[in-house]
Amino acid sequence: MIATAPAWLHWFAIGFKEALAMIWLTWWPLVLGFTLSGLVQSLIPRDALRAQLGTTTPGSAAKASLLGILSSSCSYAASAMSRALFARGASWSNSLIFMVASTNLVIELGVLLYLLLGWQFVLAQFVGGVVMIVLLALTTRVMFSAFRQEQLKKRVLLDAPPNERASGSSWRERVHHKGNFTLAARYSIGDLTMLRKELLAGFLVAGFISVHVPASWWSHIFISGHGAWTVVENAVLAPLVAVIAFVCSVGNIPLAAALWAHGVAFGGVIAFIFADLITLPLLAIYRRFYGGASTWRLFALLWFVMSVGGLLVNGLFHLAHLVPTSHHVRALSGDFPLGSTLVLNVLATLVLLYVWLLARRPQEQALSATDPVCGMTIDVASPASTWVLNGETFYFCSLRCRDRFERDHRESPGDDTMVEDLEGDQVDPVCSMRVSSKSALSAQGPDQVTYYFCGEGCRRTFLDGSSPPASQPIELGRKSPDE
Repeated sequence: MIATAPAWLHWFAIGFKEALAMIWLTWWPLVLGFTLSGLVQSLIPRDALRAQLGTTTPGSAAKASLLGILSSSCSYAASAMSRALFARGASWSNSLIFMVASTNLVIELGVLLYLLLGWQFVLAQFVGGVVMIVLLALTTRVMFSAFRQEQLKKRVLLDAPPNERASGSSWRERVHHKGNFTLAARYSIGDLTMLRKELLAGFLVAGFISVHVPASWWSHIFISGHGAWTVVENAVLAPLVAVIAFVCSVGNIPLAAALWAHGVAFGGVIAFIFADLITLPLLAIYRRFYGGASTWRLFALLWFVMSVGGLLVNGLFHLAHLVPTSHHVRALSGDFPLGSTLVLNVLATLVLLYVWLLARRPQEQALSATDPVCGMTIDVASPASTWVLNGETFYFCSLRCRDRFERDHRESPGDDTMVEDLEGDQVDPVCSMRVSSKSALSAQGPDQVTYYFCGEGCRRTFLDGSSPPASQPIELGRKSPDE
């Protein structure tokens, strides 16, 4: 008598098999996308683009979009860099345009979309990204008045990232320097390391949804069979589903494939893909960056442009007869095709191994650093945040990673001890202790002056605004950002 497996084990195995089949089918496109993305990030200079985002014009909006395309597709890093650009002088509209472009118009996203959903979705993603950028340029001032934007600017300057430095070389010069290919490998491996959890979560959730959630369940959320009303309802509700899905960045593409397979309208799926910037973890980050009231406004603005973008794309593609007629998704069939897929996956694995080995080579110059929390490769010329510990500077892709790093080290014995450096060249504005600018924690005040602190407690007190800078000793601790 043959023993049968428990029902729960069978249930889990079916969902897990579906997720593995999706990974198998998309492995080589993922490696290709991340490798090309690393090359673009290392070879294309971004300094000149950053310097031209201060006013919202069609030209500056296009440059903000291009800068986003040349950046990482991680939603967390995109939100942090958007805030950093705003603190460094970019307009609020251009900062948001950068954030949208960096998560919707990047190479790896298009490659994964092509394999999972087809070329129509790739084209729709590009067209929709452009539509959202135009909508942001036109509507940002409606939700954020000039006064509110000025208040946001003052808030972000309290904890502004370090000033960037120019790289001083063009892409033609970079392509002839071997060190930049090492940097490209570091970007590729760093991005893949940072997004591995998002990707894995996306595949797992999509695999289980596709085999275990009945189509009737989706009909209670997304209506069907009502013509234009179906598209409108799907496009409006799809971003809200993304909010509670928690999976963002490239990881929400497998979920979009599952929605399409269960009959969600074309415009609704596109709106869902756009909504990787309003998941609950990211909304919590926005609240930290900009405050509760501004976060609600930002959420409403992004929800509007995502839903309207999905509707407009659906209408344009319907007129051009480009909307796919079949909801069958090859990657959700549970198959493990061999032949060309096997060959490409083997080649991709060899390429990834080579890129990984190349990324481990030492660099001639300190062009990049590794985020100690998520593993992302950071351009040391423009990190989202830094932190100095025992004289060593650590670079981070976002405040989320920096906060986790600080929290881990604050829990270590002795890290909160305040020590005065009697020969220090700066003065803590909270407790008036003398500290050294070479090793002390720092933050930029509302007057755009950099202040230095004896420990995280004083620094946090200063940033929270609960204690004003000391009146007399602070003159000794002032240091202009250009020094």
